[in-house]
Amino acid sequence: MTSTKKFKTIKSMYWKIIIVSFALFLPLNVIGGIYGYIDSRGVYHFTNIVPAGKKYHVIVPDNNKSVVYKTVNINNTDYDRLIHEYSKAFGIDPSLVKAIVMAESNFNPLAISPKGAQGLMQLMPETARLVNVENPFDPHENIKGGIKYLKMLEELFKGNLELILAAYNAGPARVMENNMAIPPIEETRTYIKRVKYYYNKLKKQNES
Repeated sequence: MTSTKKFKTIKSMYWKIIIVSFALFLPLNVIGGIYGYIDSRGVYHFTNIVPAGKKYHVIVPDNNKSVVYKTVNINNTDYDRLIHEYSKAFGIDPSLVKAIVMAESNFNPLAISPKGAQGLMQLMPETARLVNVENPFDPHENIKGGIKYLKMLEELFKGNLELILAAYNAGPARVMENNMAIPPIEETRTYIKRVKYYYNKLKKQNES
């Protein structure tokens, strides 16, 4: 079986989700990575050829590797309005939310992780259902749902930032099973450091 060289342009979000969902069940050595972008007319474009242009975003990572962002633009303001609006509504620090978005998706609303987390704040399907998110690729729904989930974790772990982040990454059950401590998972420990690093940079930027 060989991979197709290029996906056709598709206008419907419905069909986009079907294609991406189908791709997740294909052998990874067949599909490689899937890349996409939305043009000014709202048309969705997909390809499994590594694109040269910066307009394409990773939708399905290549070879089941975690999506690693070597460069993160801390000055990105694309979703600041939504982040501030919903952060205020739920009483969460918007700088923390933005730091999580940076670490999770690097501001890519179409991001899907190998484990199935989706959208800007990388909500797992069961988490999306918990916070009533129907379309995790919609920035409004994803950010609102992600912040709502953060609020739930904040209350569960009594405002302990490291435990909140550990639970966001590995799941609250892992934290509770580890006697309310950070699980001994390297990915989770690295994630906490990365979010805190972005968080501190954003807070300093806001103070200047």
